[in-house]
Amino acid sequence: MGIVAGLDSSPDFTRIVVCDSDTGAVLRQGYAPHPLESPEGGGRPADVDPQVWLLSLGEAAGGGLLEGVQAIGVSAQSNSVVPLDAQGNTVRPAMVGGDKRSQVAAADLIDALGGREAWAQAVGSVPQTGQPVTKLRWLARTEPEAAARTAVLLQAHDWLVWQLLGRPARRTTDRGGASGTGYWSAATGGYRPDLVELALGHQAMLPEVIGPADAAGTTPEGLLISAGTGETQAAAFGLGIGLGDAVVSLGASGSVMAVHPEALVDQYGMITSLADATGMHLPVVTTLNAVRALRGTAELLGVPDLESLSELAMKSTPGSHGLVLLPYLEGERTPNLPHTAGTLAGLRRESMRPEHLARAAFEGMLCGLADTLDVLRGRGVDVRRVFLLGAAAELPAVQAAAPALFGTQVVVPQPADYAAIGSARQAAWALGVSQGTLDPRTPPVWQGPVAQVLEPGEELAVGQAVRQQYVSVREQTHPGAL
Repeated sequence: MGIVAGLDSSPDFTRIVVCDSDTGAVLRQGYAPHPLESPEGGGRPADVDPQVWLLSLGEAAGGGLLEGVQAIGVSAQSNSVVPLDAQGNTVRPAMVGGDKRSQVAAADLIDALGGREAWAQAVGSVPQTGQPVTKLRWLARTEPEAAARTAVLLQAHDWLVWQLLGRPARRTTDRGGASGTGYWSAATGGYRPDLVELALGHQAMLPEVIGPADAAGTTPEGLLISAGTGETQAAAFGLGIGLGDAVVSLGASGSVMAVHPEALVDQYGMITSLADATGMHLPVVTTLNAVRALRGTAELLGVPDLESLSELAMKSTPGSHGLVLLPYLEGERTPNLPHTAGTLAGLRRESMRPEHLARAAFEGMLCGLADTLDVLRGRGVDVRRVFLLGAAAELPAVQAAAPALFGTQVVVPQPADYAAIGSARQAAWALGVSQGTLDPRTPPVWQGPVAQVLEPGEELAVGQAVRQQYVSVREQTHPGAL
């Protein structure tokens, strides 16, 4: 038996899990917040000194947590850029998260290359707010001196791996992280340096993309460091999803990703073609409105929390007595309606009750996510099982409606640090390959997550009727949007 560790450096904290390399059983865990100052007005900062990631890592690993560990894997927040000068020093704080400062930059880049289809063909995604390539465009336009000094581009997990290895001359990344940059193509497996120049104004050194089971290096103490990956890819690996599986994440916004054997090119830009942490692909479709629609409805109805909204919704019946909510409260990305607003249809005297509106909010959110599943299915992606993630996945109103509206089995995993677990699994893979006990083409088989499994059952026909009612309202309100 070997012992490996995985760390997840999220926007707010570092979590570390230490696992048995053979089974994946978690042996011990560490946690530390990131010592970040909130920007004026609250929210998360868009600029972060990457040293806080190291401080948090050191605190999380304190007390001998890593004693006996032979290999470690690193995952970190996606959509991050750490610009370095020629000597390896940070030019400015790292740019992280869904940085809305780059909205204009995204539109500029789309026009500069000739439209959305040109970008989709080039790298499998269309520039969007917060993506590394749009951050570079913003940097070049807003801080030209810093842009001119930028010689090396890393993401958060690349930088952490590089630091753990003692800042060697060789800098690496993995295909999963590279696929989210906007200047690496999952289809060709290569960078597009011309797109870096288009965004930044000049060329920059990019990290070497190594394979899923490769090691980035070994520390002087003999600790093997695996390739690392983005937080999304690590969570998918930690869940153990494979062909036929999709993951629906319920945050303020929503996302759907599925495992697919090849990269997808979507001329409309609804699909972002990411690579996963195993050699496969992770096409992703996002919505701007998920749990935010539930919170808005709770505020409107004067109920204190989502648990109370769920309880109220369960007093209604499937179909919400004819009420249909298109939850496009922040505009929408899928379908691509950035300037639209939400719609409430089917108002009748008998439907104007709090419980029916509460139910319509849950059904509208889930039907919007079912639209994203259909986008993937329409491109040949096999979806036979859906993993439902996020705190809202535990709500009875979500669990009652999701299987029938999605038209498939729904799995609700027990909450766990899946990104950290996925990073540890990657470390176990690299360790096994280095020892000659694992095939570089086949990751280690670990215990699956403890989960609740929900079947559509007899409610499938009713759920599909509800879904059709939603689609009908969407088509009447926004014809041809999907």
